Amino acid sequence: MSSIKDCLIVAAGQGTRLKGLGDSKPLIELNGIPLIEHAMRSAHGAGVNNFVVVTGYQSERVCEFLKQVSARTNWNIKTRFNPDFLSENGLSVLAAEPDLSGEFYLAMCDHVVEPSLYDELAKADLPSEAVGLGVDYRMQNPMVDLEDVTRVELEREYITHIGKTLTSYSAFDTGIFRAGPSLFAAIQTSRERTGDCSISGGMELLASQKLAIGIDTGNSDWIDVDSVPMHKLASSWLRKPNTVMT
Repeated sequence: MSSIKDCLIVAAGQGTRLKGLGDSKPLIELNGIPLIEHAMRSAHGAGVNNFVVVTGYQSERVCEFLKQVSARTNWNIKTRFNPDFLSENGLSVLAAEPDLSGEFYLAMCDHVVEPSLYDELAKADLPSEAVGLGVDYRMQNPMVDLEDVTRVELEREYITHIGKTLTSYSAFDTGIFRAGPSLFAAIQTSRERTGDCSISGGMELLASQKLAIGIDTGNSDWIDVDSVPMHKLASSWLRKPNTVMT
């Protein structure tokens, strides 16, 4: 089990592609459990007990739910509000900087993953100041939405490029990172230099310094629940008896 006990979860977006299922993406239920709790359960299954959740759209509802989760589970949950939640996701990461001084995981509230994926990230030998990203080399993975997935190009373990529009790529971005203060600095620098305040913008900057490392997540399954068809697929996956989520 990982020695990393902190996880930053981005839960600020509107989730327009899931609108038919609910008004707040983090609170949309998947097999009776809100997406954000699924994300937190996965991290907790890998040893995480401290969460920083960045909210935005319908923040009050999300925060109220998280209070209930904390009371029920005894997880330490702190929330931060990102007023610019309609802008790039890196702003949500930067909102959590005051709460995270050491190493932490970064996850998206709509990514449901097996805890073993976190274990793969924890085992990796990362260089100082590097940020690790869980990458899936399974090009035929049926749980990947090819129309929406972020793609990653690598040379050995080093990420060279990352983005949704890459035509040349060797892996998929699972949405789970192992990071530290260098990620905050990279996103801020990317914003100042190019105006790009996305997580991918920060990772591109780190990649130019050989500090963005792709970590092979092996056969650990994951799914980005960002559309109605992917929600249906995730529901079926979680019902399978061989799916291990704790």
